[in-house]
Amino acid sequence: MSDWTTLVSAEDLAAALGNDDLIVVDTRTSLTDRAASEQAYRQAHIPGARYADLDRDLSDHRKTTGGRHPWPDAADFTATLGRWGITPQHQVVVYDSADGALAASRLWFLLRVLGHRRVAVLDGGWQRWSALGLPSDAEVPTPQTTQYEASFDARRLLDAQDVRGLLDSGGLLIDARAGERFRGEVEPLDRVAGHVPGARNRAYALNLADGRFKSPELLAAEFAPLFDGRESSQVAAMCGSGVTACHHLLAMSHAGFDGAALYTGSWSGWIEDPRRPIATGDD
Repeated sequence: MSDWTTLVSAEDLAAALGNDDLIVVDTRTSLTDRAASEQAYRQAHIPGARYADLDRDLSDHRKTTGGRHPWPDAADFTATLGRWGITPQHQVVVYDSADGALAASRLWFLLRVLGHRRVAVLDGGWQRWSALGLPSDAEVPTPQTTQYEASFDARRLLDAQDVRGLLDSGGLLIDARAGERFRGEVEPLDRVAGHVPGARNRAYALNLADGRFKSPELLAAEFAPLFDGRESSQVAAMCGSGVTACHHLLAMSHAGFDGAALYTGSWSGWIEDPRRPIATGDD
């Protein structure tokens, strides 16, 4: 029985295909052409994989606040897990096109904050799986519906008020966006540029080397100066809309810093209220 909780290699996943306790979920996402992602899944995917749409399955766009990808309610998300045939006992592996940022890490964190321990991201994603010539097919599975009853750990899901409290108490807020967006030099997605005052910048791409996650030891050495002695419970991650920030949460967990929180609305949620302060330049 596998026990993967952060990352799994393509080779190890390939060896486990067909195990009764394993469920694979494809989260490939295109921010410019949403329909293209599911179409690519239907053309070829890891055998048995379900498909998760970032907007339909991993967000709740009925909500009018909470950023560009509002966090779903637990009841809706667990119903989705049930449709995929997932139970709390399953080993779940999630993947996207390549590095895990769109949107494998998001689904990983959704499950982890729900209390599901045995969930991991495929390191290198579909790109590496395909490059290695590992099996794929176009068959869309029809899972047997299951019941999944759980609730989110609210301590790890922060809103704007929680973020202010975190920073006021000396906590750490890590912004996963590229440096030029953090500094307010460019803003391709949101109506206002800049960052939350007091946040620190570490682009999520720094977690990677040659398209795969760095070793736990190297990630620990890089995150430790940012933590500066803080416990993981004093740390939160953010990005533009609460998606790529989960890449940091995965990287930190892989490095041994488990338990950090997510600012779910992130930058797009912060700027919903024009009274909130905005900073530009370096952290």
